[in-house]
Amino acid sequence: MLIERFFAKSGTFEPYRMYTAEHLIMAMICFCVLAVALCFGRRANGQKVLIITRVCSCLLWMLEIIKIVFNIFSGNLEHPNSYIPLYFCSIPLYCSIMSGWGKGRIKRIGDVFLTVGGIVGGMAYILSPNTTAGIYPSFHFITFQSYILHCIMIYLSALYVITDYCKPKMRDIRYYALTVTTVCITAYIVNCFLESNLMFVSRNFPGTVMELIYNFSPTLFPFIMTFVQAVPPYLVVYGLIKLFRKLQIKTLPETEFHIYKTD
Repeated sequence: MLIERFFAKSGTFEPYRMYTAEHLIMAMICFCVLAVALCFGRRANGQKVLIITRVCSCLLWMLEIIKIVFNIFSGNLEHPNSYIPLYFCSIPLYCSIMSGWGKGRIKRIGDVFLTVGGIVGGMAYILSPNTTAGIYPSFHFITFQSYILHCIMIYLSALYVITDYCKPKMRDIRYYALTVTTVCITAYIVNCFLESNLMFVSRNFPGTVMELIYNFSPTLFPFIMTFVQAVPPYLVVYGLIKLFRKLQIKTLPETEFHIYKTD
């Protein structure tokens, strides 16, 4: 039955692989859905974007809870990242609450991370879905959950930019870096007890760029990995947003350039 296949344990069915037709088709579907969603939301005002954020937050948490329950009942406990939301792409779970229901500085922290971290984590997964590829089939709840999560991350990030809901400033790097560093430290502590590698801050990940960092200095590895996740992504995305703003001002007539203000 389809429902049994959809919630089957890993290894039961042949998994899909990265950069195969299945992966490329799913990536194309994601980008098409994102294009349509952003087309409809491009003129949303601040209140509408806030409502969208709250809806997305509820959806993300619902899918995450189902994922955790699935992994616990399927006995997939050897990988803590499958049931402990302490990895980079789980940060939007917390930041969407901060952005959707927070006030003042708390809301700003949520807005900034969703704007910057959303596009970073979302695009990284869509292009290289190593947490599902080779583990689950394309038609599986965990695969669907992962693609929906990362599509929402990209969607909120792009929506915040094109509607001017959040306009990151250089000084906002403190909020982004503080958020990522806090999660990295928490993950490192959990890793010490569970011998896991949440946030990839505790040990090597063979076959990736992280292997080069680990080989350079195993002792400094946690600090370097924390820094790499907490600083460069913000600088890159901030620069791209600044470039987008300049191009937007040059290409759009003044009457069509809308600035939306939020609380």
